[in-house]
Amino acid sequence: MVLTHDRSEELRELGALIEAKRPDCVLKWRVAHGELTVDVAPASLRGFTEFLQSDPACRFTTLIDITAVDWPEREKRFDVVYHYLSMRQNQRIRVKCAIREDEILPSITALHPGAGWFEREVYDMFGILFGGNADLRRILTDYGFQGHPLRKDFPTTGYVEMRYDETEKRVVYEPVKLKQAYRQFDFMSPWEGAKYILPGDEKGGDAGGEAKGEGK
Repeated sequence: MVLTHDRSEELRELGALIEAKRPDCVLKWRVAHGELTVDVAPASLRGFTEFLQSDPACRFTTLIDITAVDWPEREKRFDVVYHYLSMRQNQRIRVKCAIREDEILPSITALHPGAGWFEREVYDMFGILFGGNADLRRILTDYGFQGHPLRKDFPTTGYVEMRYDETEKRVVYEPVKLKQAYRQFDFMSPWEGAKYILPGDEKGGDAGGEAKGEGK
């Protein structure tokens, strides 16, 4: 998205106005890639959301999405990200909250009832809890699912696999078993037809010579 100078200036003016009106909530703000992003503390989230809805210069009454980003190396592991639209002002805003893994974020369902679905998805995928959400259940995975798939430490194979058991006539869950040795890729294996020597080429031996056509 490419903004004109006037449009970028509008977003900077809006960011400065929001900071001036709610210095108790705004930690920092910036305009980048055509988006205004405002960082707020978790404790200020609900009050700041209400301000964005009601302030005449904002009127961000439409919640577009809630998502999260996992930063495992950080003390505040997650960024929870809210996207809002103001149809009255024809503007968008992104609100970010950085939280620890054991921290509970206040739900905004009292202000945006549709947030319940988004908060359930963030809980399901990242394991982030929202205090005040009366129906915080998994929404994309099964209720017995183990772990949270969008955390960066979640294994790509998962922890369990499911199948339908003809004997028991039901779906059963079992620990993942990787029966194929080739799933453990060895990137140091010889390359067929290579014109240069790579570390690990000695693994080929006679088999490698035949593979390259030397045994024909």
